[in-house]
Amino acid sequence: MANASADNVLPSATTASPSISIPLEPFGELDGELARIATNTKLDFKNLSFKQLYQKQWKKMQTWGSFLDTNAMRMPPSTAVWAKRVLRNVEHFNSNYLCVFLILMIYCILTSPILLLALAASLGACYIVALKNSESPIKLFGYKPSIGQQYIGVGVLSFPLFYLAGAGAAVFWVIGSSFFIIGLHASIYAIESLDSGSTENLTFQQPFPTSVQTV
Repeated sequence: MANASADNVLPSATTASPSISIPLEPFGELDGELARIATNTKLDFKNLSFKQLYQKQWKKMQTWGSFLDTNAMRMPPSTAVWAKRVLRNVEHFNSNYLCVFLILMIYCILTSPILLLALAASLGACYIVALKNSESPIKLFGYKPSIGQQYIGVGVLSFPLFYLAGAGAAVFWVIGSSFFIIGLHASIYAIESLDSGSTENLTFQQPFPTSVQTV
């Protein structure tokens, strides 16, 4: 009798466990948007010089009037719209965002005299290396390093100087400030208004219900 009662209280092995259905359509659409941006921005760095890269980015530069247009800035109506808006803004304003990063970097250097002196010393050493190589190749213990290897050596020797000048903190400040400013602009600039004046192009189709279903 005890064994029979114990068997009755054991859970049935055939009891159906609850299943959760989560719609993944927005994530698939974001993946498609990322793939499209990667295809459009693919560069051949082997055959692209610095001058060509500069000219390419300059042609993609948007006017600063449109970049700072306050009439086009509004909060996104949903998370899905925000995600796609950020991707499109990064694609559309990538040259302007690069300028923002360079401006912050120049500001950080100019406001730090010690870091400015360290950078000037490193660039001066590179200039001296270039002058020496123009006169005759530099030899170190019978070995003739290339000019690229010499620049790398100057950079390695400059590490302690940059460390004492607080270059690490400056780099983190520039990166953090850039992410904040660029992220804020990319989030509130309604680039969808440039297409149709509405958010229709940025809405995700949801063929599945958004609520969690249990069976």
